Amino acid sequence: MMKLEPNKKLNVEEILKDLDKYRPKRKGWTWRKKLPPRTKIGEFEYYEVSEPLKNFVALPAAHYFNNIDPQPQEVITSEIASGRFEEDIRRMRMAAWHGADHIMVIRTLGQSHMDGLIEGTPEGIGGIPITRKQLRASRKALDLIEEEVGRPINFHSYVSGVAGPEVAVLFAEEGVNGAHQDPQYNVLYRGINMIRSFVDAAVAKKIMASVDMLQIDGAHNANASAKFAWKVMPELLVQHAINSLYSVKAGMKKENIALSTVPPIVSPTPEFRLNFVYAITIRELFKDYKFRAQMNTRYIESDLFDATRIHVLDTLISRLTKADIQSTITPDEGRNVPWHINSIRGVETAKHTLIALDGIKEMVQINWDNVRDKVRELKMRAILMLEEIIEMGGYFEAVENGMFVDNGEYPERMGDGIVRKKDGGIGAGSVVPRDKDYMAPVCHHFGYNNLPEGLEKPCDLIGGCTLCNPDKIQYIDELDEEDNVYKRLEKIREYRENNLIKPEVEWSYDGYIQLDMTIPESPEYAEAAALEICKRMGLEDAQVIAKTVLHPTEGTYLELKAKVPFAIKKDELVLPKKAEVMSDDELFEFFAKNKVKVVAGTVGNDEHNVGIREILDIKHGGIEKYGIKYEYLGTSVPPEKLIDAAIEFGAQAVLASMIVTHNDVHVENMKKLHQLAIEKGVRDKLLLIVGGTQLNDDLAKENGMDAGFGRGTKGAHVATFIAKKLKEKMEE
Repeated sequence: MMKLEPNKKLNVEEILKDLDKYRPKRKGWTWRKKLPPRTKIGEFEYYEVSEPLKNFVALPAAHYFNNIDPQPQEVITSEIASGRFEEDIRRMRMAAWHGADHIMVIRTLGQSHMDGLIEGTPEGIGGIPITRKQLRASRKALDLIEEEVGRPINFHSYVSGVAGPEVAVLFAEEGVNGAHQDPQYNVLYRGINMIRSFVDAAVAKKIMASVDMLQIDGAHNANASAKFAWKVMPELLVQHAINSLYSVKAGMKKENIALSTVPPIVSPTPEFRLNFVYAITIRELFKDYKFRAQMNTRYIESDLFDATRIHVLDTLISRLTKADIQSTITPDEGRNVPWHINSIRGVETAKHTLIALDGIKEMVQINWDNVRDKVRELKMRAILMLEEIIEMGGYFEAVENGMFVDNGEYPERMGDGIVRKKDGGIGAGSVVPRDKDYMAPVCHHFGYNNLPEGLEKPCDLIGGCTLCNPDKIQYIDELDEEDNVYKRLEKIREYRENNLIKPEVEWSYDGYIQLDMTIPESPEYAEAAALEICKRMGLEDAQVIAKTVLHPTEGTYLELKAKVPFAIKKDELVLPKKAEVMSDDELFEFFAKNKVKVVAGTVGNDEHNVGIREILDIKHGGIEKYGIKYEYLGTSVPPEKLIDAAIEFGAQAVLASMIVTHNDVHVENMKKLHQLAIEKGVRDKLLLIVGGTQLNDDLAKENGMDAGFGRGTKGAHVATFIAKKLKEKMEE
C-alpha cells in the first residue's frame, strides 16, 4: 500500500502505476466534523471550528502561539488550473497541508465545449478536457493525501456541455465528490439548445444523486458577465431558484445542493452595504440548501493585494451570514498565470479570515431596521420576475425574450439580455421522446424505464452496469503518442535523476522566477525598463504580469516572471546552519531560575539603534520578555564604557551593535572589547556578543567575541545563546 511521507516528494510514477486497477476508496461529499462551541485549542476558545489536521502548515504567526492550526467549520476550496494533471496532484498536496479540503480542477477549455466524451489529452488548445486517467490519478493521489493530513478531501469538476450526462457517469464511476451542474449555464454561456440542456441536466443530476455528489450551480456567471453586475441581483435569485428546484425534481437531496453565491460588487462602490443585503436575502430564500461562497471575479485585476482585500471582505460576509464552503480565487484569474504560491495564498486568506472572525456573531447583531426593507425589495423584484417568466410561458420563452443578463434592474429592462432560440443552438432537435416500451439496461437514469418482470434493477440483464460493476469499465491509458504524461515526465527526468534544482511557478522545473521592482517612471517606460533589466540580468522570456501606478510620472510598481537559463546541483549546495532556538517555555524557565543582566549599546561612532532595540525590547519579542534585565547605553558608545558599565551593573553579557566599515573599524572595536575585558579581569565572566546586518558568527569569533549575529536575528536567538553558554559555565 503506497503511503506518503511528509519529508519525501510525491512520486507521480507511483501514482500512475496500475491505474487500470484503481478504485476510489469512497464516493459522495464529506463535510468537516464540527467541534462544540468553546472548544479550547492552545490557550484560546473557539466557537466555529472543526477537527484539526494531522499534518499541516499553520498560518505565519502560529509560532507565537505554540504552532496551533485551528480549522474553520467551513470547507475551504483550492482552485487549481495548471492544465497538467501530474502538476495538479503536487499542488493538491500543498493546498491540503494549508487547510483545503475541496479541490476544484479547472480546465481552461474543459469538456463544456466538447460534443462527446474525450479520452485523449489535446494539450495546448486553450486547455484540456477531463479524461478518466486524469480523474483516476487525481483521486488516487487525494486518497493518499487525505491519509497524510488526516481529513477527507473532496474532488470536484464540471458536468456541463453536450456531453454532460456522459461526464456525470464518468464522475460517478471515478469517485468525484462534487461538480458544477446548471443547465442555464449551458444555455446562456455555451449556446447549447435549451431543451437538450435541461434533458441532459435531468439525467446528469439523477446520476450525481446516486452517489451523493454535491452539486454547485452556476448562477453567479450572470454576475460575472453582466455590464452592471449589481443590477442582476433579482435575476441571480431567479436562476438559483430554477436550478435548485429542478435539481430536487430530478432526485437530488436538498442537502447535496449548493448555491454558488458571489457578492455582486466591489470597492470603490459602497461594497459591503450592497453585498451584505444580497447575502442575507439569498440565505433567507434558500435556507434549506447549502451555500458555496466565492469572492467576486467580475472585477478582478492582476493585483495580488487587491484580490486579497476583496477576498477578506467577501469572507467577512460569509462569517456574518452563512457559508458551508468558502471558495478561493486568486489574481491568477486576471493574470492567466496559475502560480503555485497564489493557490496557497488564496487558501490561507480564507482560513485566516474565518478563524480571525470566529465567534463574531456572538458580538455583532444586524440592525434590521436598516436592512429589512432592502431585503424585502430584492425578494419582491425576484418574485415579480419569476411571475413574468411564468406568464410568458416559461423559462424557454423568457430566454427567447432576452430576460436574462439584461443590464436593467428588474423590472427595468435595457433590452440587452442574452437571447437564445428554443429550436436553435448546439444539439437542437436531438431530443426525441422514448417509446412506450423503452427499456435500457442502465441504473440511475432519469425518466421511465420499463423493467422486465423478475428483475430488481435494469443492469441485471447484463450482469451489472459500470456503476454497479466497475470491472466493466474500459480504461484507456493514453491516445496521443506525442502529448501525454509519460512524454512530459521524460522531458524532466534528467532533473529528477541528477538531483538538479530549478525554480518553478506553474510546472515542475519550468525555470520561472517571480520578480518585483519599483521604477521611478510612467507605466510605459517602467515596463520597458523592467524588461531590459531582466534581459541584462541574463533572464529569458521576461513578462510583466502586473503593474501598479504609484504616480503617473513618479513611479510604477511591477511584478514580472522570467526564466533562468540554468539548473543548480542539489548535491553541491552548502546548506545554511540552522540556528538552534530554545522554546519560549524553556527560556522562561531558565531565566526565572537564573537572574541575568546584560549591558547593550551601539559601539563607536555609529548612531544606528533600531536593530539593537528590537533584540532588547519586549515589544519586539526581545530578550526582555524572557526576564533578562538590560542596561541600554545608547549609540556611539566607546568600548571602554561598555565594559565598565558591565562591571558596574554586574552583567553576565555585553551586547554590542555595529556596522561593517570600509576601514575595518568594526574589527578594531571587537578586538578592543575583548582586550579591555581581559585587562579588567572580567573576560571569563562576560559573554561578548556582537550583532549587525553584515556581521556573522565566524567573523566575530575570529576577533575575540563569543558570538556574532547577522540579519534576521531575533531576541530568542540571543537569549538561547546566553542560556546555553551560562549552562555550560555552571556545569564546569
